[in-house]
This record gives sequence, C-alpha cells and structure tokens, in this order.
Amino acid sequence: MRMSFRWFGPQDDPVSLEYIRQIPGVRDVVGALYDVPVGEVWPVDKIAALKKQVHDAGLTLEIIESVNIHDDIKIGLPSRDRYIDNYRQTLRNLAEVDVSVICYNFMPVFDWLRTDLWYELPDGSKTMQYDRSISESITPESLLAQYSAEGSRFTLPGWEPERLADLKTLFAKYDGVDADVLRQNLKYFLEGIMPVCEEVGISMAIHPDDPPHPLFGLPRVVSNRDDLRWIVDAVDSPSNGLTLCTGSLGANPANNVVDIVREFAGEGRVPFAHIRNIRWQDEGRFYESAHLSEEGSLDLFDIVRTFHESGFDGFIRPDHGRMIWGETGRAGYGLFDRALGASYLNGLWEAVDKGSRA
Repeated sequence: MRMSFRWFGPQDDPVSLEYIRQIPGVRDVVGALYDVPVGEVWPVDKIAALKKQVHDAGLTLEIIESVNIHDDIKIGLPSRDRYIDNYRQTLRNLAEVDVSVICYNFMPVFDWLRTDLWYELPDGSKTMQYDRSISESITPESLLAQYSAEGSRFTLPGWEPERLADLKTLFAKYDGVDADVLRQNLKYFLEGIMPVCEEVGISMAIHPDDPPHPLFGLPRVVSNRDDLRWIVDAVDSPSNGLTLCTGSLGANPANNVVDIVREFAGEGRVPFAHIRNIRWQDEGRFYESAHLSEEGSLDLFDIVRTFHESGFDGFIRPDHGRMIWGETGRAGYGLFDRALGASYLNGLWEAVDKGSRA
C-alpha cells in the first residue's frame, strides 16, 4: 500500500508540496493539469513540468485525478470519436512520464456535489454536508442562479467555467440519455481506450457517483455494487479498474462498503482507493466527519483490514477533511485534517499488517 495526497498545483492550492512532504508516510502526490480544456490532448511538456515540480520536492507523481471526460462522450454524440482519440493520445503522453493510474468519473454534467461547504460541527470545525431535500428543490432552470447567488452555500465543485456558462444548452443535450444509454456510452469509451491502456501500462480507475443517486433528472450509473460489477464485466481488461471511494459509496446506507471492498479489491480491480468517513444524519443527509471510526458511520478499521486481507497493493489517499484549527482555503482540502487522516490510515494499516504476522 502507498499513501498519497491530492495537490491542486501551485496556483490553486494553499497546501504546498513542502508541507505534504512532511506528512509521515506520504510520498506520492495525486495531481492533474487544470489549464487544458476538457477533451483536448494533455501536452507532454506540461505533464513533464508537473512531474518535475513534484519530484524536486522529494515526492512522486504516478496518479492523475483526473483526465476529465468530455460531455459529448457521455451523451454519445458523433463528435465523441474525436474526443476519444484525444484521450488515447493523452494516455500515451502520461505514460511517457510514468503515470500508472488515472482516476476519472462518468457523472453527467456535475462532479461531486454538496449543499453546504461550511457546515459547522459542535466542536467548531467546519465540514461539507449534503442534504438531498435541498438538491431536489432546485430545478435545472434555477440552478445557475442558485450557484451564482452572493453568499450561497450551494456548490458545484470540479466545474469547468465553459460548462457553467452554457448550462441550459448542456442540459438539453442530455435529453433522452437515461441510465441504459449512459452505460452503453461508458462501455463505448472504455472499449475505445482499453487497448492503449494495456499497451502503455495505465490503469483506469472510475470514481463512484457522489452522492450516489441521480441529480436534477440526470442518470448516474456508478452508485452501488451492481453498477461496479457491470463496469468491470462490460470491458474485461486488467486496465479497467475502480477508484473505491468509501465515502461516496458509504453515503448510501444500503451499500455494504466492506463487502464491496472484499469483492473488488480481492479481484485486483482496485488500483486506487479514497478512504474517508461520513456521518449519516436523517434520511438523505450526511456530512464529512473526521476519519476515525468513532466519528463517522463507517468502520474504517474494518474497511482497512478488508483491503489488507484482499491483498491490496495500490494507492490510498485520505479524502475530504474538515477545516480545523482556524485553517482556511479550499473546502474539504485543507492540510491539517487530511494529514491526520493519512496518519490514522497508516496506523490502521500498520496494526493490521503486524497483527496478520503475529
């Protein structure tokens, strides 16, 4: 197991590589290019420059999160073939600098979503919360206004500006795309890139939907065990894998995260894992808790033990953290609580590993 830490680059991340280097047990950075338009080829020189910056700080860069997928691929428009060609070339370029894992998602229009970025917990820390009743009260027509309103606590993270600017048109393009159509378009994409992935030695690791249910009338197809089973079976390749995110899957109490880890990590289908905890509130509401098992609704000890028992040898990173000790910056991606999370997960892994050899 290799512990990693996400970094958003020198322009957009107040957490420096020097600080990341000081977290015990963390030697791998999860990075990306953020100035290349979605669907265009990532230039080798830009990738190499990012790699060098990370390497010069005493860290490694083998995981990219993520090479975003153009909506035309998800919709199934004729233009998708051009974007898939570009994706294949990006894979080749990433392989030139020894990237081995790409985390990506296939969520229509939206990346992960929370209804409150600054939900205050009783101890005074701030965290991210999701309330399904709020998201369901917002129509596509009112979405942009709600997002843009001054002081709004509603958020659509991970968005490219060009998508926000043309939201109404983008929704219209998805008309007629139901779950079955979206699955077939995902299969078409995977069939198109898997030969290159196998050729250059890159594992694709799809991230679960977050939250794991349809949003604003748009389908989602990576929300539960059956969805994951369909994906790995639809294109049977050692390069077709999963980013097993415990918080995304665990946001639905019906998902047995331990059983999901046992099944897919046991099959060698998980090159990358996001391990975080969440606290269920009432129906349809949860918030991001501290990583400790006693703080959330997921038993991270049991989850880590199951990863270990399954022979997992991929990358792990602590995921969304609280904002603690007065830290400000990118919600969910502060230094302090994620560093605590990395140390906690490393401690769990060491305990399980030594216990298995006792």
